Amino acid sequence: MDSKTSAQIPASSLNYLKILKENNNREWFNENKELYLKEYTGIENFAEALLQELRNHDVIETVSGKKGLHRIYRDTRFSKDKTPYKTNWSGGFKRATALRRGGYYFDIEPGNSFIAGGFWAPNTEDIKRIREDISFDPEPLRKIINSKTFIKTFGSLQGEQLKKAPKGFEVTDEAIDLLRYKQFLLIRKFTDAEVLSPSFLKEVDQTFKNMRPFLDYMSEVLTTDGNGERLPGLY
Repeated sequence: MDSKTSAQIPASSLNYLKILKENNNREWFNENKELYLKEYTGIENFAEALLQELRNHDVIETVSGKKGLHRIYRDTRFSKDKTPYKTNWSGGFKRATALRRGGYYFDIEPGNSFIAGGFWAPNTEDIKRIREDISFDPEPLRKIINSKTFIKTFGSLQGEQLKKAPKGFEVTDEAIDLLRYKQFLLIRKFTDAEVLSPSFLKEVDQTFKNMRPFLDYMSEVLTTDGNGERLPGLY
């Protein structure tokens, strides 16, 4: 059995999440800790195989699949939902160095699995730089998000948007539809059958590949000034 075959997500991984959702309490979880660890190992194998595939076409800072996985324990301190465990498997990979911006994310959940990437919470400086570049010339970004590959993979650019024009920009700006974005997300959903398919690892990796034109565009915007010169302190 090769590494890609062993990284196939087993049906038991989704079944475990369904059972956990029905028994989301510490007593059940602790009594069935061995079952959790068994399923976690399968997801860890998938994450590691995915990381190795990703490294074939990008430079990643995350050191291992295990390090990229998110904890199953929920932070309930500020949430009305006090259930202690997440009912999904998730993880992410960070691109290396300040010159490569954006990240990769996967979420495995019965009936709601998806692959995502982009910018979930850009800071004030980043969002300002992105908007200024888009307003100056929206065509590079439009070319990317209107490409056949982008539309086939992601449909359209996703993310929370302002209802009005952002501060410093006019509602009549030709790129106002893009300037309203507060988040810049690329999302592709998968059915349970697709998640359990032997080709899922390949499909996820190809999805990440299809994000690159967008991530490369954003990386250039966020690491250079208006003259195309690299910003101070970036290497």
